[in-house]
Amino acid sequence: MQAFVAVADLQKFAPAARKLGLSPSAVTRLIAALEDRLGARLLQRTTRSVTLTDVGARYLERVRRILSDLEEAEGATEGERTRPSGRLVVSAPVGFGRLHVSPLLCSYLKRYSEVTAELRLSDQIINLVEDGVDLAIRIGHLADSTLVARHVGEMRRIVVASPGYLKLRGEPVTPAAIASHESIQFGAATVAPDWRFVEDGHEVRVTCTPRLVTNSADAAIQYAERDGGLTRVLAYQAAEAIRAGRLRIVLARFEPPPLPIHVVYPTSRLLSAKVRAFIDLVTETSEWHFGAK
Repeated sequence: MQAFVAVADLQKFAPAARKLGLSPSAVTRLIAALEDRLGARLLQRTTRSVTLTDVGARYLERVRRILSDLEEAEGATEGERTRPSGRLVVSAPVGFGRLHVSPLLCSYLKRYSEVTAELRLSDQIINLVEDGVDLAIRIGHLADSTLVARHVGEMRRIVVASPGYLKLRGEPVTPAAIASHESIQFGAATVAPDWRFVEDGHEVRVTCTPRLVTNSADAAIQYAERDGGLTRVLAYQAAEAIRAGRLRIVLARFEPPPLPIHVVYPTSRLLSAKVRAFIDLVTETSEWHFGAK
């Protein structure tokens, strides 16, 4: 693996051999043995250059991580205290990442000067190992998986509307009353527009016929602020509009239990110092508890 990484980086066998202190023929044999073991060609060789195949490019990313873990494991075995270093890749939902994870990552980089970072914002659930992500912030109940999860907060799901709309149409006092109101559906268009509540200890579902359907929380909130009707969002998404008085929470006593917020990372990887330090910073400094009413 080390020979493969060296050849991939230097794009020639001879410089890679010098870097490793081996002969070019020895490096050639190592690469050939690796390709035979994998049953796939990793490098395209010409008389002038060496380039990665598509399989080789994907394999290279994983090999770098394996060698990084191996180096850290050897250091830990020798009793060394490792300092966070290298490249940290963090994934988070778009809105939550922009408002809460990005500032935290800025503080992290100021604290650990030997780390470089990449913040990937997406509302899609990704495969951490396949996408080369060290850890992810996820809101909601986790499906069974091989991921390790660290609980770091809670998130309410709230129904909000503008004071102007509520003055005009009245405030709903029960979940069933929503059916007679204008509504704004935030989420995938293919998802049934059922809003879930808890009434007298039982789950209640209310089917809405939304005037607006959008996959953007910002768009849903903006339309609600313009007296467009009721919308159901996560608490952090409407926090600023609520503080400013542009929106009000309704039906708070019927809300379902808050959703958990987790930091997740793969079990198959040694927890590196850079990942451990980021998780510690989350638990020490972040107030991601959006569950209080």
